[in-house]
Amino acid sequence: MRGYDLEQFERNLGLLGCTLSSRQLDQFLDYYEILLERNQVMNLTAITEFHEVLEKHFVDSLSLVKLLPDLSLSDFSLIDVGTGAGFPGIPLKIVFPNLRVTLLDSLNKRVKFLNEVIEKLSLKDIYAVHGRAEDFARKSEYRDHFDFCVSRAVSNLSTLSEYCLPFVKIGGLFVSYKSERIQEEAKNARYAFQLLGGEEEEWLSFLLPGSEMSRTLLPVRKKAPTPKKYPRKAGLPAKEPL
Repeated sequence: MRGYDLEQFERNLGLLGCTLSSRQLDQFLDYYEILLERNQVMNLTAITEFHEVLEKHFVDSLSLVKLLPDLSLSDFSLIDVGTGAGFPGIPLKIVFPNLRVTLLDSLNKRVKFLNEVIEKLSLKDIYAVHGRAEDFARKSEYRDHFDFCVSRAVSNLSTLSEYCLPFVKIGGLFVSYKSERIQEEAKNARYAFQLLGGEEEEWLSFLLPGSEMSRTLLPVRKKAPTPKKYPRKAGLPAKEPL
C-alpha cells in the first residue's frame, strides 16, 4: 500500500483488539503524509520517521482501548484537550467512527491543520475548535457534556484535572495519558480530583505493543459537579496547581 510496510502496525493494533479496513489504513497514511508535509512549515511533532509515528502517536493514541474496550459499542462523546496535532482524538475517530469527537487546541494554526486533516480523511462528527480549556469549560455547550475527556498533554495531573474534569458529565471519565512513573504526581493530584468532583480509579500501566515504550492511563471518574469557580482564569491552573 503506497510502498509503506504496515505489517507491524496492523500486528500491534491487533494486540489492542483493533482490526482496520483498507479505508482506515488509507486514512492513517493520509494523516501521516499531511502531518509530514505541514510539519515542514509549522511545529507539529518532533517525531517524523514513519514507524515512529505509527508507534509513538497512532498506536499510543489507540492504547485507550486497553482501558475502554467498549468504545465501538455506542456513539460516545469525547473531547481531546490540548490535542496538538490531533493525538489521541483523530486516531480514535478513525478506528471508532461512531465516536463524536471535539479537538480543542489553543493555537489557531494547529486548528487549521486539524480541519485540513478532517476534510482530507472525510471524517464526520469531529470538530476542531480554537480556544483555551479555561474558557471553553465555562461554556454551557461544553461543560458537563462529554462521556470522556482525554489528554496527552504534558501538564501535571493537578493542572490537567482542572482543565479537563469540568468538561465531563457525571459518571463520565477523564483519562490522562502518562509515562510510567507517576506515583508522586498522582498522589499530589488527589486533592484536586476530589475538589473538582472526581474520584481516581485504578491505573493501567503497560508497554505499548511491539515496543519498549511505557504508558500509564490514569482514569478519574466524575462523581459530582465541578464547583462553578473552576477552572480558574487563564494561566492560574498551570501557575498555581490545586
